[in-house]
Amino acid sequence: MGAERFDWLAQASPQIRKSLAECLTETERAEFAYHWPFWARDAQLAPAGDWRIWLVMAGRGFGKTRSGSEWVRMIAESDPEARIALVSSSLGEARAVMLEGESGILACSPPERRPVFEASRRRLEWPNGAQAMMYSAAEAESLRGPQHSHACGSGSERILL
Repeated sequence: MGAERFDWLAQASPQIRKSLAECLTETERAEFAYHWPFWARDAQLAPAGDWRIWLVMAGRGFGKTRSGSEWVRMIAESDPEARIALVSSSLGEARAVMLEGESGILACSPPERRPVFEASRRRLEWPNGAQAMMYSAAEAESLRGPQHSHACGSGSERILL
């Protein structure tokens, strides 16, 4: 459900917005900012159905990093057994953009469900046990061996598997 479906809320008077906000519990208000399907444009949401590759090839400012981060978060939060590969051109880029960037996984995660980053192991671990490992495309052989249920790639476009 993309944000364009809720244009009426942005156009609503402050009184209506305040009334709606007052209907939410404290927990719902805290969670609201992290509900990606509400804020995202439809093109930023993963396609429905059973797919193997989702390629987001778009220009600067589209929200590729945010889309990838939110997809990874959704997978990790819904599947404690998830083992996700985060692949970028370098480990430095993976950490700076995919993990710690303003649209990275850590910034997109609610504080109570934020994964812990273990830099020495290049690993994120969510409170439910799901994990994501960072890999550099420059060391492609490092992807041999570990088993992953999902993968997210970073570059000029975002590739999600």
